[in-house]
Amino acid sequence: MPLSTIQTAPRLGNQFHDDWLLQGWLRCRVPDEMLQEHISALETLGAEAGDRLYRMQLADRENEPRLTQWNAWGERIDHIGLTSVWQHAQQLAAELGLIATGYDRTLGEHARSLQFARAWLFIPSTDFYGCPLAMTDGAARVLTNAGNEALAQRALPHLLSRDPAKFWTSGQWMTETIGGSDVSQTETIARQDENGQWRLYGRKWFTSAATSEMALTLARPDGQPTGSRGLALFYLEPRDTQGRLQQIEVLRLKDKLGTRKLPTAELWLNGAPAEPVAGLERGVAQIAPMLNITRSWNAITACTLMRRGLALATDYAHRRKAFGHTLIDLPLHRRTLTDLHADWAAASAATLDMIALLGQVEQRDEPDQARLLRLLTPVIKLGSARDAIAILSEVLESFGGAGYIEDTGLPQLLRDAQVLSIWEGTTNILALDLLRAMDRVGLESWLATQRQALDEIRDEALIAIVERIRPLLQQLVNQFELDELCKIRNARALALNLYRLTALTSLTRLADQAQRRCNGATAVKLKAVALHFATVRMRLEPIERHIVDQALF
Repeated sequence: MPLSTIQTAPRLGNQFHDDWLLQGWLRCRVPDEMLQEHISALETLGAEAGDRLYRMQLADRENEPRLTQWNAWGERIDHIGLTSVWQHAQQLAAELGLIATGYDRTLGEHARSLQFARAWLFIPSTDFYGCPLAMTDGAARVLTNAGNEALAQRALPHLLSRDPAKFWTSGQWMTETIGGSDVSQTETIARQDENGQWRLYGRKWFTSAATSEMALTLARPDGQPTGSRGLALFYLEPRDTQGRLQQIEVLRLKDKLGTRKLPTAELWLNGAPAEPVAGLERGVAQIAPMLNITRSWNAITACTLMRRGLALATDYAHRRKAFGHTLIDLPLHRRTLTDLHADWAAASAATLDMIALLGQVEQRDEPDQARLLRLLTPVIKLGSARDAIAILSEVLESFGGAGYIEDTGLPQLLRDAQVLSIWEGTTNILALDLLRAMDRVGLESWLATQRQALDEIRDEALIAIVERIRPLLQQLVNQFELDELCKIRNARALALNLYRLTALTSLTRLADQAQRRCNGATAVKLKAVALHFATVRMRLEPIERHIVDQALF
């Protein structure tokens, strides 16, 4: 029986060359001479991401990490075997300097921009290996800031190494069954033994990247008060020099909806040796710099997964024929892809601007910028995560039935994206975090930055957007004047509105700058997508002053 028509699978090209938004943003934000020194590496990684790494992912699709608790002779070994993509990713991450670049002082305030440009291309082609890199980056920042010279000299040369043989990743062991986001209820106990060695006891319910060479974790030293103030931040190396776990048992690997290539484990600590990072209290405050870093990686991951899905959907639309036309020539399908690209572009412009701000804050002692970063980080993490889930759901639908079939590799995109709104704070947790940040830093820095960005826009068509944005800025400021209970009930809407206005301003400014600094095609696309987002996709959540939930529960 002859085969019917075989549909051509979507293909990826060079993921740097094809990404007009990333190229445009780099050309507008990074000095030309510095960017030229890094272009070759980005082009090489872009080619790998769209070809060899993508093919490796598809070939390795059914493999997952595997826990072997006992060897053949009855010895407890708790060995976690990684997939081939993950084994390759760790080597590649070191060689590319995916952590080291962010701490390269010769790059000044642009270190973060160039670091995350590489991560942008790397993450979607390495089965969520960005997760251990996020925690590694966060650990490097904490140890850099902590003032513990012994630990810094011990760990930082490994965390920042470009040599795969020396490179370490770090785990982040915070989540317990009783706590979740409420780490104040942490039950892990720290005690000193007769030799003065601190040892940890308790169960860590959710530890991502359980194969990392080191970890940072919260525990309560004996005698410390309850609540978050009594917690300390500890450093530990899970394995000894022979590779054996040190008073740690791997109880199981978690059976997750997505990120299944990421070895997430439940651990039992039964006297694991550890060292305090900076004293025996206020451990939660010590991890605050880590949260800025890991939430930034979360937002970047959201944007890159959206970008990967849209790249595949757009290529497929040029190949797939229906109703006598390719999908790209059907006006409704074209409109759908345009909407998705606009939402992705707005999320990406806001996220990349946040990364640039992170680089500035780390290089300069400017309180206004630090306050702005504190405000924007949870908001952009929150908004980009929700956009990723919505966009990738639409991406799967754009493939029809093929989007629902596992061996196309497409469903993994949506499953993986779902974690982004959960890890490092759910939508509601981050919305409440925004209100806490508001109490400390206010909206003044944000409002001044938005207005300054709008004042710089010169393109006549984009100025029309500016006139639409200005009253919305003041409208949002007024919304934060609600009474406390009403503000808490509307915290999610307030956070999303702040996110979307920030994204609109970032995208509009980028489009305007591109008219002067980028080639014609990049400038045209950025302007078109900014106009589309502003006139069609921009929406604000309603503020509900009379909520009737008491009648529902």
